[in-house]
Amino acid sequence: MEETTGAFSIKYWAEDDKPREKLMLKGKTALSDAELIAILIGSGSRNESAVELSKRILKSVDNNLNALGKLSIQQLMNFKGIGEAKAVTIAAAAELGRRRREEDTPDLKKVTSSKAVYDIMQPLIGELPHEEFWVLYLNNSNKVIYKSQLSKGGITGTVVDVRLAFKLALEHNATGMILVHNHPSGTLQASEPDRQITKQMQQAGHSLSINILDHVIVTEKSYLSFADEGML
Repeated sequence: MEETTGAFSIKYWAEDDKPREKLMLKGKTALSDAELIAILIGSGSRNESAVELSKRILKSVDNNLNALGKLSIQQLMNFKGIGEAKAVTIAAAAELGRRRREEDTPDLKKVTSSKAVYDIMQPLIGELPHEEFWVLYLNNSNKVIYKSQLSKGGITGTVVDVRLAFKLALEHNATGMILVHNHPSGTLQASEPDRQITKQMQQAGHSLSINILDHVIVTEKSYLSFADEGML
């Protein structure tokens, strides 16, 4: 549970050490990452201010906000001074940031390259701790008319329902499909199961005149395209 005994509240700090007031006076861009996190958690402990606690948390992830956003509630609660309420607040703020990036993604209606696929899907699955398998459904103009998550699994992989994939394709009158899944490990190598599911999809699509245009593996920083690598 949240520690409250001896909490060192922001309202008792010296004027220069009040991040909330600093934000109001100078604007949000004037605050450091630690000061912004301090506003979220509100207080530190008897021997450590909220800013100092925030700096300690950031130091543990090499001051990388993306890495901070991947910490679980339990991992955050392992820091002395961070109880459940504060951990949930940090996690919620990180998720809002992730969703904002997703909404800021350009509306790439027409897919002209594997990079366009990456730009669409990275905000959705690029930073997830588990694996997900998605399909982009395209029309004759290579415009995305629908996208669907087909499976969600552990870090070791997912199970894909081929029949469901093509049922959705027929429902949306798609003429092409792009397979997309993420590798939480960051490895940009196609596994044997990755190759097998691609082949199964191609075989099923052939009988329905629905082309598998690509299979893109997404990581946080980059991607691998089966089409670009001549693997289709």
